[in-house]
Amino acid sequence: MSTKRIQKGPRMSQAVVHGGMVYLSGQVAQGAPGGSVTEQTRDILSRIDGLLAEAGTDKSKLLTANIWLVDIRTFDEMNAVWDAWIDPQNPPTRACVESRLAATRFTVEIAVTAAL
Repeated sequence: MSTKRIQKGPRMSQAVVHGGMVYLSGQVAQGAPGGSVTEQTRDILSRIDGLLAEAGTDKSKLLTANIWLVDIRTFDEMNAVWDAWIDPQNPPTRACVESRLAATRFTVEIAVTAAL
């Protein structure tokens, strides 16, 4: 069984395809650092769309999502963007927690797993 690494760096890959699955690393808003939770969530979901496409799949095949928020009080703000983006016919399992992130300019991080 082959393994494909997407946007591989010295520390990690942004996605790994293996066994009919694609695993994305936690995505942060590279295009909107320091932006609002709405802006950061939109940027992250756009990045996820791009990585899934590069792997040969899309959000309709999401299996699970993990979301970290610096401030859980922004849960509704993040959900407004998430709900508009997600395929309502194929919602994944999901967890969302409050957590400090590695860089203070980011307030949201999202990691997903999808089928091919």
